[in-house]
Amino acid sequence: MTNHIDEPKPVAGIWRPDLVSLPRLTIARRIFRVLLQVVARIVVRVVTRPTFKGLENVPRQGPALLAFNHLGDADAPVILAALPAPMDAIGKIELHNDGWVGLVGRAYGVIWVHRGSPDRRALRSALEGLEAGRMIALAPEARESLTGALEEGTEGAAFLAVRSGALIVPIALTGTENKSIFERKWFQRAPVTVTVGKPFRIQEQASRAEMIRAGTRQIMEEIARLLPKEYRGKYDYISSE
Repeated sequence: MTNHIDEPKPVAGIWRPDLVSLPRLTIARRIFRVLLQVVARIVVRVVTRPTFKGLENVPRQGPALLAFNHLGDADAPVILAALPAPMDAIGKIELHNDGWVGLVGRAYGVIWVHRGSPDRRALRSALEGLEAGRMIALAPEARESLTGALEEGTEGAAFLAVRSGALIVPIALTGTENKSIFERKWFQRAPVTVTVGKPFRIQEQASRAEMIRAGTRQIMEEIARLLPKEYRGKYDYISSE
């Protein structure tokens, strides 16, 4: 597993700010989310050998940001299967019209984000959700890891945490790489783990800008602390708990 690849973070290939908003929690959407979670739990149990740790660290209510390392396409269903209840999520705008993935995302309700530049509308939508006491999942790396190990985090998660005062819940995934999940023989179940760490808040600093910079590092280090050494990547100086 290669620890570092210095390749620029992706920039959104489309620009559709009209699609960005906080999803309304209608009765239909709440029902769909619960049903999708049931399906995710069944599929994850059939396709993988999951191990879930630290679920007692998931807050009973928000506001909270669930920050996870992004390994592959299976991350979202595995996290959904692991957590006690469905959560809101931030996802790249390119998925909005991406076949059945986009169809499911639109029905579930996602805060779509344009990567590569500050998406103020997405940030406002997420802050609105946190103010309403919701829990929002996001990947601070802003893309699937190119190496299978942690990449440098971007500042969006820390910005939201500093502005809202929300708790941050670190979540570490292993085994959800596309190769591990999709290139196995049909009768081989891939071992995957979801480890939820203890919630924390961004440490105070002299200025808001420094809080966001240091907070980004703090978030990524807390995720790294939950991972095996080969998954820590840029943060491999961190020791496990």
